[in-house]
Amino acid sequence: MTHPAPQIRIPAIYMRGGTSKGVFFRLEDLPGSCQQPGDARDRLMLRLIGSPDPYGKQIDGMGGATSSTSKCVILAKSTRAGHDVDYLFGQVSIDSAFVDWSGNCGNLSAAVGAFALNAGFIDSERIPDDGVCVVRIWQANIGKTIVAHVPILRRAVQETGEFELDGVTFPAAEIVLEFMDPAEDGEEGGAMLPTGHVIDALQVPGLGTVQASLINSGIPTIFVAAREVGLDGTELQDAINNDPQRLATFESIRVAGALRMGLINHADEAAKRQHTPKIAFVAAPTDYTASSGKKVRASDADLLVRAISMGKLHHAMMGTASVAIATAAAIPGTLVNLAAGGGPREAVRFGHPSGILRVGAVAQQVDGKWTVRKAVMSRSARILMEGFVRVPDEGY
Repeated sequence: MTHPAPQIRIPAIYMRGGTSKGVFFRLEDLPGSCQQPGDARDRLMLRLIGSPDPYGKQIDGMGGATSSTSKCVILAKSTRAGHDVDYLFGQVSIDSAFVDWSGNCGNLSAAVGAFALNAGFIDSERIPDDGVCVVRIWQANIGKTIVAHVPILRRAVQETGEFELDGVTFPAAEIVLEFMDPAEDGEEGGAMLPTGHVIDALQVPGLGTVQASLINSGIPTIFVAAREVGLDGTELQDAINNDPQRLATFESIRVAGALRMGLINHADEAAKRQHTPKIAFVAAPTDYTASSGKKVRASDADLLVRAISMGKLHHAMMGTASVAIATAAAIPGTLVNLAAGGGPREAVRFGHPSGILRVGAVAQQVDGKWTVRKAVMSRSARILMEGFVRVPDEGY
């Protein structure tokens, strides 16, 4: 007779970072078999988030049934010189049994610095009585540095404040993030432009030729013009996510872009790499109504951007894709730059389904290749719950 498995409990914190939420762990608190990459870790993350779920609701787990809320984070005090915390991000599929560790979550990056402070990863002499504490983060998925400027009040993380972020209902304290050298390591043509071109012609099965800008910065991203896929750039989630044919078209473009960028070797590999690359469509600014009912005027933005994440239109904008947008906007001739009016620029305001976001990046050509030293954006973060998560003991 098989006896039912008891539940184990694991210390965890449930946090909002930017427009995302996730379950945060200290590496040392995970079961021994899950403290390194592998099947045990993946099975644990799937079970605690509530995946795979054929109902698509993640009722029996901590996930929220969207790409923005089906996330996990593992943190450890860094042993890397010049860094305070090592940050590993897992994007948990909702309906499939896999965890994608191929990229970063820019939104949850905002919560990492606060977690590190609360976890005691930062030397006490570096924490001011009041002011800002600089937390140096090693993003282990992509091997990049993120610098978080975390507000401090009475030597503790300040979470409440007046900073408003479209896509988040309540105001909070502002956290400024600097994504250092955000471009991925590249081959000929430069790190940020994997093909060396600002615009590429992708051959997409069933669709023909599609013009795209392929950017490796923040997260690999494929940008297309909204008009080329029959859209105007003002669409909200229902208009895209309730249209299976439209989603299938975007996935076909994403696969073609991933192949051209060298991220996969065969189209079949894309099914196991849902987190990266992202695909987004851009348009010149025009008036629209955000998902909250807020009126967004054309004069509020330099361009409009909508992005697909894990096969669905994102309700706002991924933080890493925001870095890609800032980078692409700074490179003359990309589809993002052209939608924003063309010419050089160091910052851009873009309209997304929930409102407006401003991001900055300074790009320059070095030896004929485009590079960017850092991209900057503001987010906020807050602890929602702390204690223990419980999961059935399935041999971890």
